Amino acid sequence: MTLSPARVPGTGPGSGPAVRRLSATLYGYAFLDDFVLLYPVYALLFSDTGLTVWQISSLFCLWSLTGVLLEIPSGAWADAVSRRLLLWFGPLLTAAGFILWVLAPSYWAFALGFVLWGAKGALGSGALEALVYEELDRLGATDRYAAVMGRARAAGLVAVMAAIPLAGPVYAFGGYPAVGLASVLACLLTAATATRFPEHREPADGPGEVRADGPGEGLDDGPGEGLDDGPGDAPGGGWTRTLRAGLAEARGNRSVRGALLLVPAVTAVWGALDEYTPLLVRDTGVAESAVPNGLLLIWAGATVGGLLAGAGRRLGTGGFAGLLAVSAVTLAAGAWVRTPAGIGLVALSFCGFQLASVLADARLQDRIGGTGRATLTSVAGVGTDLTTIAVYGAYGVIGSATTHGAAFALFAVPYLVTAVLLAAVGKGAARKGTAGKKAARAARTSGSRARP
Repeated sequence: MTLSPARVPGTGPGSGPAVRRLSATLYGYAFLDDFVLLYPVYALLFSDTGLTVWQISSLFCLWSLTGVLLEIPSGAWADAVSRRLLLWFGPLLTAAGFILWVLAPSYWAFALGFVLWGAKGALGSGALEALVYEELDRLGATDRYAAVMGRARAAGLVAVMAAIPLAGPVYAFGGYPAVGLASVLACLLTAATATRFPEHREPADGPGEVRADGPGEGLDDGPGEGLDDGPGDAPGGGWTRTLRAGLAEARGNRSVRGALLLVPAVTAVWGALDEYTPLLVRDTGVAESAVPNGLLLIWAGATVGGLLAGAGRRLGTGGFAGLLAVSAVTLAAGAWVRTPAGIGLVALSFCGFQLASVLADARLQDRIGGTGRATLTSVAGVGTDLTTIAVYGAYGVIGSATTHGAAFALFAVPYLVTAVLLAAVGKGAARKGTAGKKAARAARTSGSRARP
């Protein structure tokens, strides 16, 4: 018999120590995961090691490609085994990669480190969202998902903003080894924090398995149980079954398919543009020393967007379309003017895009009804990764032919197209709802007239 996770009685949305524990663990995990002092200097490490621009670009491509190849299999694995297990194991892979970078700096060491980092990202993508959503569902608090995940993303951005000013003094004290050691410690603390995640869910593998709540518990029911497929099953059968089940739900449910497409449509473009924001800020004419101030303003905007996700959850399809349209126009206007004041508009647009990204993820989680939650979230992640790579390539062509401000303004167009499509879908749904209400009223009227 397969056991479903029991809902905790008496816990209202957003109330109770269990929700607070889950949220606090998530915020700590998100902060530590991005509190990596190597972020601001790893490109310098590559260059100082003697790598060419082409070699550095090839490392970034390898990083992205690793995530694309492993995203869906790792999502299916997360549905078949413990998601908490993947969340604490992933940061250990990144720590190993960072150790390689500072102890044996070379192209191949950097390449292996990026493969490990990409694998870590794939292990956590899908698993984290699925774990948080289903734990909130067990507690009767799924309406808190957008707010909780929005705050988690804000915590990650705060960590990045804190790592940037700290990297300089640490590098001055001990060079790349000191920065690398600090980054490894952050990874280890991330892994330790992941063990504090609760995990109660319906197992995908064998009968009678239950995930427990405490750290180090719940991976099995006894010796030899808990992570296999059951008697007579092949070792890899669990994750392949969950993969097939998740993909079948996407094929058979148009609502799920639409939500899967919306995630990369909202997330990929502005996520790729973020890599070029230093060039955009510098093109406004400010001094090199003032570029970080512009970046902090943009990241602050994205942080506020994450914090607004709880209130934004009330937006319907039409409101969501309006949010994308306003953010797109603000991005185009702020980038086109090429002035420091325009960067404030870009920051405002990133606030809207971050809010829209969290809401798109929440819409997807609400529509998934089967056991393949992590699998389908990973499918959306693959779509985001592939679209991001395409944006990188397109920006390389467009940015070489025009200014960075013009390139940013041009990339606002896909958001306007998405907003128009969403508005059309919203109007169609409204018309169907109105027609359905009229038919129901007509049926009631006809029935009352037919009574003797």
